[in-house]
Amino acid sequence: MVTVHHRSLRIDGLDVFYREAGPAEAPGLLLLHGYPTSSHMFRHLIPALAGEYRVIAPDHIGFGRSSTPSADDFSYTFDALTAVTRGFLAALGIERYTIYVQDYGAPIGWRLALADPTAVVAVISQNGNAYEEGFVPGFWDPIWADAADRTAETRDALRPALSRAAVEWQYLHGVPDATTVDPDAWEHDLALLSRPGQQDIQLALFRDYASNRALYPAVQEWLRESGVRVLAIWGRNDEIFAAAGASAFARDASQARIELVDGGHFLLESHLDLVAGTIREWLREA
Repeated sequence: MVTVHHRSLRIDGLDVFYREAGPAEAPGLLLLHGYPTSSHMFRHLIPALAGEYRVIAPDHIGFGRSSTPSADDFSYTFDALTAVTRGFLAALGIERYTIYVQDYGAPIGWRLALADPTAVVAVISQNGNAYEEGFVPGFWDPIWADAADRTAETRDALRPALSRAAVEWQYLHGVPDATTVDPDAWEHDLALLSRPGQQDIQLALFRDYASNRALYPAVQEWLRESGVRVLAIWGRNDEIFAAAGASAFARDASQARIELVDGGHFLLESHLDLVAGTIREWLREA
């Protein structure tokens, strides 16, 4: 049985909680979670990959068991989350690593790569966009409107995305058999979203998400020039990041492998064995 450690580091006055498993000297594999979850989304994947890799999954600031300063006391932007993550990696002495990015994890991963282009040696994107293709308009249009107009009305229009119904939908839509998804996954997220100040934190990040799109040309250039290996393993039924977002990687990553799975946004809940097996096979091909 693989031992998973649950630890915390103090970075710039903030506690970063993380899960870690695998040999300390093994190649690094950094798992970056999305909204509305935390490193909890990787609870089953970590032991599945820890035999040959040092697997590390932090909770972003504002999520999980990491510090959650108020939106008045911390700038909830993807730049700020990345800055903490860079400090976290430096504190652990991790200089080269593979990234697994999902949802919010993707713009953090892209910023890490652009800040230190040789540090990221491979990319696993699981429903994490790096292209304009893939944004489903029905989901994203209100987010783009809030980023552009920045009014109380456009902000309030996003509050339903924090509801129980919306969080459950993120886990269940596009999944052929909903009974394969453990309800504890979304109950865990909902409990954390109910904490004081969370609405302001999440609405700030919704508003900042548009900033990620400006990075895409630079990310795509990095993919082309670095020749970094890419595995895009995607729930093809995702109504947040459509399958076109996965296929687009093939334009710039010469070695991209595209795997479209009959699932939704949170593949690890419904297709853990398939995803883990594909990742192990792909990593061994390097």
